Amino acid sequence: MDSHQKPSSAPHVLLFPLPLQGPVNCMLKLAELFCSSHLQVTFLNTDHIQRRLLSCTDVSSRFNRYAGHFRFETVPDGLPEDKTLTGEQIGELLDSMEAVSLPLFREIVRSSVLLSDDAQNPLTCIIADGAFGFAVDIAAEFGVALMYFDTISPCGLWSILSANRLIQAGDFPFKDDDFDAPVTSIPGMEGFLRRRDLPSFFRIPDQNDPIIQRVLKEERQMKRCQGLIFNSFEDLEGPILSQLKTLVPSVYTIGPLHTHKETRLASERGSKNDRSSTNSLWKENNSCISWLDNQPAKSVIYVSIGSLALMGKKQLLEIWHGLANSGVRFLWVQRPGSITGLDEENDAGIPLKLCRATTERGCIVSWAPQEEVLAHPAVGGFLTHSGWNSTLESIVEGVPMICCPYFADQQINSRYVGEVWKLGLDMKDTCDRDIVEMMVRDLMEERKDEFSKKVDHMARLAKASVSNGGSSYNALNRLIEDIKLMSLKKPLW
Repeated sequence: MDSHQKPSSAPHVLLFPLPLQGPVNCMLKLAELFCSSHLQVTFLNTDHIQRRLLSCTDVSSRFNRYAGHFRFETVPDGLPEDKTLTGEQIGELLDSMEAVSLPLFREIVRSSVLLSDDAQNPLTCIIADGAFGFAVDIAAEFGVALMYFDTISPCGLWSILSANRLIQAGDFPFKDDDFDAPVTSIPGMEGFLRRRDLPSFFRIPDQNDPIIQRVLKEERQMKRCQGLIFNSFEDLEGPILSQLKTLVPSVYTIGPLHTHKETRLASERGSKNDRSSTNSLWKENNSCISWLDNQPAKSVIYVSIGSLALMGKKQLLEIWHGLANSGVRFLWVQRPGSITGLDEENDAGIPLKLCRATTERGCIVSWAPQEEVLAHPAVGGFLTHSGWNSTLESIVEGVPMICCPYFADQQINSRYVGEVWKLGLDMKDTCDRDIVEMMVRDLMEERKDEFSKKVDHMARLAKASVSNGGSSYNALNRLIEDIKLMSLKKPLW
């Protein structure tokens, strides 16, 4: 079938990501996989995110190949145009979207269900970010199937959905400041979880706080959806996926999504995927790839705190001193606006001696093509904020991690990396130069072989999962077939 020809009976899916780098990146990859399978996709972005995508990526030309199967729609998010979001402001974003975006989202769903024309079939299914609790009511109103795509980790989501269980067990709110106290009331995590490993908002002392109330509400809303989609794979999180199926029986694990998309599209087109295509909301500095080309194999540790985390001047200096003292080469992403308390225009506050000590073996850029960096043979480690996309990208490329989590599911991701999967070291809640130096040396030198065996094994499992017949490959096929079987004529609620 010609991908430019819109079949009259093509199922029509509305994708609505949380307007942040990670969720938008995941949803666009899923959109491309859907389009290649001849599903019709409407991708709902906020105006702000759409402008950034168009200015930083080739997204328009890339999706032109799916003319007739793909289109963008946009809604405002209600925030000032010049506002730069950080992790602490996600609640503000969600409140604003419920006030401003929700009515427009409802109208888009209404018109997509009731109206069709030469360019658009009636809506078959909504796939929304798990943070959009309001989507379940709108889907119910118009009799449309709703699936949630939680782009955080399944282990992170399971801990979030266990908030009420934690309250009933007396594990939350915390009764004292002992963050190493064990948490035993979350099924599947009894043997290794500590208070400090729970998602960051569990450190809020008041269960009546609006953030906690939003978390408690999420479990009730999640149970009403027709399916849960995850960017993960069975061999990585099988036990936790079994727990999630007790809430929502239909669970689709289709990850690691970035390599799943590469594998499928390369197979269909008979050519290797072009890594130059990106969904980044920042302009990528590709000069770092040339720098990596001149470094020995597995000699560089890549350092990045992602798209939302902030780092204070003190933490910056401790990490920098630790890297300098380790003697290891490094590639460091310092995102514009990510360092607080520092004049980024002239590096005020950075000791000249420190800069000189790392000039020869360090490269600092404002943003990097991360998938390409992690796949580079010169990279042997990743000092990461433990965002889920970053964690999976590191796993696929067999790169061990030092985890320095910031917020949300990153705390629990780092515990799984260090304690459960044994793919790296967990450095949460501390940032001392001596610890940084020790962990960098452990990862890159002292325990290099130990970690290499672990990550190489998991990388093979990850790639097998998205190959023909693998668990994620089959799950995506099942998801597409289930969408094709959905009918608007029979109420789903």
